[in-house]
Amino acid sequence: MSRILRDIAEWCPPALARAFGRPAALFFHGVEREIRDPGIQRNHHDAASFRAIARALKQNFDVLPLSALSDVMKAPERHSRALFLMSDDGYANTLTVAADILEEEGLPWTLFISTHHIDTGEWNPMTLARLCGKSLEKQAAADEARLTLDTMLAEFGQANLFETMERFPSENFLDWEGVRALQARGVEIGAHAHWHWPMNAAQTSDYLREQALVPRARIAAQLGSCRAFAYPFGNTGDVSPEAWQAVRDAGYEYGFTTLSASLDGGANPWLLPRYGLAPREPNLAALVPLLRAGNGRLRHWQSRLAG
Repeated sequence: MSRILRDIAEWCPPALARAFGRPAALFFHGVEREIRDPGIQRNHHDAASFRAIARALKQNFDVLPLSALSDVMKAPERHSRALFLMSDDGYANTLTVAADILEEEGLPWTLFISTHHIDTGEWNPMTLARLCGKSLEKQAAADEARLTLDTMLAEFGQANLFETMERFPSENFLDWEGVRALQARGVEIGAHAHWHWPMNAAQTSDYLREQALVPRARIAAQLGSCRAFAYPFGNTGDVSPEAWQAVRDAGYEYGFTTLSASLDGGANPWLLPRYGLAPREPNLAALVPLLRAGNGRLRHWQSRLAG
């Protein structure tokens, strides 16, 4: 869907698209000053491109803090330019690069962190697999994925791993001091599960509850509160019915997926849509209003997960 909308936005005049506008949520991951290896650093924007994105958002939309979401959702037709900007995972460069750019542009944003990685500094499992030249199957149960990853890393060797990791500091996570520094700068902190792994049908009920409860408790203990959740990966095959129910039951007000649609596209507040920003976005003024085209797909998916 995202790729189709980008293609349409290339020829659609922004003035024409604007009539379809509704509130939307957009997200990125990390921001690096320079991308040296797109294969490894695929979760990061380069700073120049990200600055261009930030300026386009400021010029064409009303970028709001997450605290405004409740009011916007009550009357989305009256907030056609409303936009919520978010970042997933918790990379260290959100503090050293992204925060500076967004602060200079005066744009509020929310950071969703995977608390296991903040606690331990362990890298994203998919990134570690790529360092080893291999891949992990997202449909695997979490304990199986951990075992497979451990085997990969053992074969790759500690010396090779440390050497390769030193070449890519972009993949380092924040620690709690860094998270608190972002909160002090006005960034809202939400949960992105505990371990960065899909909350899909392959996972046990206990695992899903843990992934919802543990990060909320960890964030609340460190920062005082946590009211929103973003699912790792977050597409149709990454979120099970039990997953969103676990997020609801853990006390979160909102849960965000990675399905592209506008925020008036469905009624379930724990399965809200977000658009993932591409490395370069030259047509955001046209593309964001067109996200409304994904609302039917979103509603159908929400209905299936509701049973």
